[in-house]
Amino acid sequence: MAPGSEPAHRGPTVAVPAEIGAHPLFDTGNFQDALRPGLAEAEDTRAQRALIVQALTDARREVVAAIADDFAAHPRAARATVNAHAALTDAMVQVVFTLVSEVLHPRANPTEGEHLAVMAVGGYGRAEMAPQSDIDLLFLTPYKMTAWAESVIESMLYILWDLRLKVGHASRTVRDCLRLGREDYTIRTALLERRFICGHHDLAIKLRDKLRNELFKGTSTEFIEAKLAERAERHKRQGGQRYVLEPNVKEGKGGLRDLQTLYWIGKYIHAVRQAAELVDQGLLTREEYQTFAAAEDFLWAVRCHLHLIAKRAQDQLTFDLQVEVAARMGYSDVGGRRAVEHFMQDYFRHATHVGELTRVFLTALEERHVKKEAMLAGLLRRSRRKTREGFRVDRGRVNVVDQKAFLKDKLNLLRLFEEGLRTGKLIHPEAMRLVTAHLDMIDDGMREDREAARIFLDLLLKHGNPERALRRMNELGVLSAFIPEFEPIVAMMQFNVYHSYTVDEHTIQTISTLAQIERKELIEELPLSSSILEEGVNRRVLYVALLLHDIGKGRPEDHSILGAQIARKVAPRLGLNAEECETVEWLVRYHLFMSDMAQKRDIADPRTVRDFAKVVKTRKRLDLLTVLTVCDIRGVGPNTWNNWKAMLLRRLYAETTDALEAGLETVNRDKRLNEAKRGLRERLTGWEAKDIRKETARHYGPYWQGLSTDTHGVFAKLLRDIPDDAIRIDIKPDPDHDATRACFALADHPGIFSRLAGALALVGANVVDARTYTSKDGYATAVFWVQDAEGHPYEAARLPRLRAMIEKTLKGEVVARDALKDRDKIKKRERQFQFPTHVTFDNEGSEIYTIVEVDTRDRPGLLYDLTRTLAANNIYIASAVIATYGAQVVDTFYVKDMFGLKLQTKSKQESLERKLRQAITEGAERARSE
Repeated sequence: MAPGSEPAHRGPTVAVPAEIGAHPLFDTGNFQDALRPGLAEAEDTRAQRALIVQALTDARREVVAAIADDFAAHPRAARATVNAHAALTDAMVQVVFTLVSEVLHPRANPTEGEHLAVMAVGGYGRAEMAPQSDIDLLFLTPYKMTAWAESVIESMLYILWDLRLKVGHASRTVRDCLRLGREDYTIRTALLERRFICGHHDLAIKLRDKLRNELFKGTSTEFIEAKLAERAERHKRQGGQRYVLEPNVKEGKGGLRDLQTLYWIGKYIHAVRQAAELVDQGLLTREEYQTFAAAEDFLWAVRCHLHLIAKRAQDQLTFDLQVEVAARMGYSDVGGRRAVEHFMQDYFRHATHVGELTRVFLTALEERHVKKEAMLAGLLRRSRRKTREGFRVDRGRVNVVDQKAFLKDKLNLLRLFEEGLRTGKLIHPEAMRLVTAHLDMIDDGMREDREAARIFLDLLLKHGNPERALRRMNELGVLSAFIPEFEPIVAMMQFNVYHSYTVDEHTIQTISTLAQIERKELIEELPLSSSILEEGVNRRVLYVALLLHDIGKGRPEDHSILGAQIARKVAPRLGLNAEECETVEWLVRYHLFMSDMAQKRDIADPRTVRDFAKVVKTRKRLDLLTVLTVCDIRGVGPNTWNNWKAMLLRRLYAETTDALEAGLETVNRDKRLNEAKRGLRERLTGWEAKDIRKETARHYGPYWQGLSTDTHGVFAKLLRDIPDDAIRIDIKPDPDHDATRACFALADHPGIFSRLAGALALVGANVVDARTYTSKDGYATAVFWVQDAEGHPYEAARLPRLRAMIEKTLKGEVVARDALKDRDKIKKRERQFQFPTHVTFDNEGSEIYTIVEVDTRDRPGLLYDLTRTLAANNIYIASAVIATYGAQVVDTFYVKDMFGLKLQTKSKQESLERKLRQAITEGAERARSE
């Protein structure tokens, strides 16, 4: 053994469970000695390498299995697991190095220039490795690389690669490390985390001393700033949100990399060897470190499970993997919520804690080390608004002057956030820490305190950006302490593709939207809501209703009904009077009603408007519900709101307003029919009177009520002198509906709706609304509004192909049922979304049709399957309204039987439901097959 080298280990280099550590591989001296006789007899170095690889492959398989078995016994705690994987890697690297340097390439008396140290860097350097983590090695030499060192390194890498390990490596001198570390912060960070594994130990000590004295010393400020910039860029790449639906456990906001950043900075400045030492340096309190450790253990457990499931380095927690990880970690379905939802709620709560820790830690560091110029600028640019008594501004953040005095009045826990909004400044981490440590002061007495309620309502109503205070209060636990009913929805994930945020963040997003409307920032996008607020509504009612609208989620009961019951208790505590409380309760109870009526019912049917108006009763409630509905839909996610939904809500609002002001009896078919015919007469300029009379006489009443004058004009031209065997099509973008409108005129026959739906499904068109009518002279007039896969109208260049495929299908050249087999598939990552199928029959919602509502899992061929089933059972479809919520869809059909009657008998309804369910089940099985 060369002078300065380390002897072989007689056990794991890192603490591991005893059963794992007892494996012979960890006694590296004996393990490699057992291989030496066989190596001596091998023909050449290739045969020697093969012998080493075989022995290590067998040993590694046994140790990896032992680590996995041990992990299964504590699936939510991974510290021992990540350490064990690092210890296993250490043992393999030590065995390989020793055998390569002493047997494959022996050197009796290496010169000083031939010394070689093998060091772990990156996560491996921290002794933190998930099952499929890369192995990052630094081969350190004193001077220029020698032929012997090159041979040793090459043979080591071949063996490690033959073991199918992912090895990242660099061969450098001490001087190289210093030079590259100055130029590149990624390299500097890797060097910060180096750990000696084997070889010449004195060389590792030399590197340590050089780095500390010549690279790290005096450069704390620039390193911190570089790490903060790197963190900001990483978050931007990952979506900039802590509540991304499919978070990256390693790189995402609130993920492992954020915790590692704290450790790197602490190690760089204070040479801490483990995160617990951050407490001794005053950078974290004991409680904060416990939060750090719990979050780190949980996140590492998630990452380890991901690697074990995927059998590769997988750090993205995709929808399909979320279900498997939840099961492996021992979560189960409880209280009306799936195991995966409980798991993701825990995940997001840990991510929130990581965010808070990071904010407190980094601001504390900024106080000590960073941006001196910013501090000076802050002194020169004093806030125009003076702070109120008891508060001061430290480095641009609101802080507490005297903590003891602050805590004498528990209402100060709320006043702090109001002061932040009033002055337009962030809250200082010291003040945040103070609040978090004294949340127990927010008791029932404070919750019933009228002054506390006034402060809270002022936070919502007075400063123009309530979401900032609410988000911070939520993250620090103040919101849940003041309104305990809010606590269950904190970090609550809804396992579907529709909701982009957790329930609490969605709530804050809706309030943010309302504040934006009030600030007149959305006049062009939301003209109706902007005008309603301009005319004036009860803002207290609207803000409190938004705050509470989803507070009943996450339990088996209907969240609207449960939420209304909760609102009945919470609203009086917040200082609302009896009438305001009643309105808030009504808004929470019916917060989905307007959206459902607009998106799941045919607004053209007068009964829809009458039924809606009967529930709403007053213009005041209609105004409030309209704004709440708009904010709710926009708060679901960045791409949820579109012109289609805006048009539906505007139309329902306008017709309900007329009904409430002129009386419900004015909403009738005859009035609409006469207005529609008059509109068409005015549109058909240049037509002879007899042709106009023929066109206005050829259609039944529902045709006139269900379509716009513009669409009536299109059909008039399509039907003019149409031969019996012709299929006439008009396809044009409809910007007002945010969709492409496809009009069809052809001789009517059974199943026409289904054939059209099949043709559209074949070209990947998503139907968002559809109407079909039969004229008195036997022609079908069908109109479909469709969007592409991205939810947008088709571009003009794509319309010819769309038209050609539809024509082929209608002529029978393409059979939709056969052609759809390969296209009607559900993506693998979305297969875990489960939505129970509900089929309901409503004979009250329309005067002449039965409304069949099918609520189920969406897929490309679903509408075709449903309409084909209806046609096969002699059911005539007048219109279809399609509402899509991510992977869930509600298809609503207005239908009659073959005699033109409603489906009144229970037996007929049950028989049809059975067949619809069978079509859904068979289609779903097809779509899930590979």
